[in-house]
Amino acid sequence: MDSHERGPRLPPPRGPLSAAVGEWLCGAGPLPRPADAGKADPWGDDAQLALYLCYELHYRGFAEVGAECEWDPDLLRVRAELEHRFLAVLRADTPGHDGLDDALAALLVEPVEGGGVTHFLCAEGELWQLREYAAQRSLYHLKEADPHAWVLPRLWGRAKAGMAAVEFDEFGGGRADRIHARLFAALMTDLGLDSAYGRYLDAACAEMLAVVNLMSLFGLHRELRGALVGHFADVEITSSPGSRRLAEAMRRTGAGRAAEFFYDEHVEADAVHEQVVRHEVIGGLLAEEPELAADVTFGIDATEHLEDRLARRLLADWRAGRSSLRTPLAPEISHTS
Repeated sequence: MDSHERGPRLPPPRGPLSAAVGEWLCGAGPLPRPADAGKADPWGDDAQLALYLCYELHYRGFAEVGAECEWDPDLLRVRAELEHRFLAVLRADTPGHDGLDDALAALLVEPVEGGGVTHFLCAEGELWQLREYAAQRSLYHLKEADPHAWVLPRLWGRAKAGMAAVEFDEFGGGRADRIHARLFAALMTDLGLDSAYGRYLDAACAEMLAVVNLMSLFGLHRELRGALVGHFADVEITSSPGSRRLAEAMRRTGAGRAAEFFYDEHVEADAVHEQVVRHEVIGGLLAEEPELAADVTFGIDATEHLEDRLARRLLADWRAGRSSLRTPLAPEISHTS
């Protein structure tokens, strides 16, 4: 089997909780008690990695972990406690808008010039920072659209049709070579990175793990389907302007044709997706279930909150001249653009 298609190897632990979960997955030790899982800092590396390990079993899994672990009831109890704590701090710490209209309107307001990661990378980012950004975001983009697909059986009518239409584009419109995750892998190759799935899990910061864990949390729970739609709306509505800046950053630094193409593709595609999401997915959902408006709003607000946390971490490190990664990147892998 191709190394890009089988599961990655388990990463090193980041504390006692992720160590215990990892050892149990390998059959080398007992699971932590759910009560112990509830004591870990929900924003910290240890809890976020432990939750990521649990969620990854629903994607490609890990090379040394049996498929039967995915629905183990004892592991699910540990995961449930981690989710409970994560969701609790999200609800407590996320700044909220007064309603869905306000939340959607805020997405159309561009950050103060220079205040966002894409502004920074466009104006002054160096190639090493673009490489780090791609390594961090690979946890998201190499599974792009997968968590959102879980909501399809939980929608109907206009919302399901609109969601499926956008997902069809994300999955390449029927062409394997156009799947967005594969386009991102090509971007990574242009940047001299290893594009194997899960390659940079150990390097990614806790803030990045939280961004990806949010998608899985919302996607795996039917009761959070409104929040998942909100997350999806946030991604599609904010993507086009940020992608335009990132495409320019790739051109300015000579990153390569595939690196430019990934973001150029999103500028055009996501401008169309925005309208479908607003009018068909959100509009269709709330026409059937108007009581979910607050959940859609929460999904938008929580997504913005976690992306803001990640941006603050990246910019603080880069402006201080230090790496944002937990482990350094290997030298560029040579390639032909």
